[in-house]
Amino acid sequence: MSVASVQELRRIAEAVGHLRDRTVQDVVMRSDCRQLRLTLENGGILLVSVLLDDGGRPRLDVDLVRAPEAAATGQLEVRFDETA
Repeated sequence: MSVASVQELRRIAEAVGHLRDRTVQDVVMRSDCRQLRLTLENGGILLVSVLLDDGGRPRLDVDLVRAPEAAATGQLEVRFDETA
């Protein structure tokens, strides 16, 4: 059995901690049971996955995908300097 690093455990705990006081709207399990996706009421998504390391051993991975901020809507303006 492999031991997860302290940094990995802290990252997982932080991601799962975002579930506190949140309402889960939807839960979807992949057909191969290697990923669980929880959709939150605020638009965020928590992904709990089982990944294989280089040695073929499974490890737990948790990622929190936050919904885009409402203020981030609009277009990105890019200017190019004309040099001749």
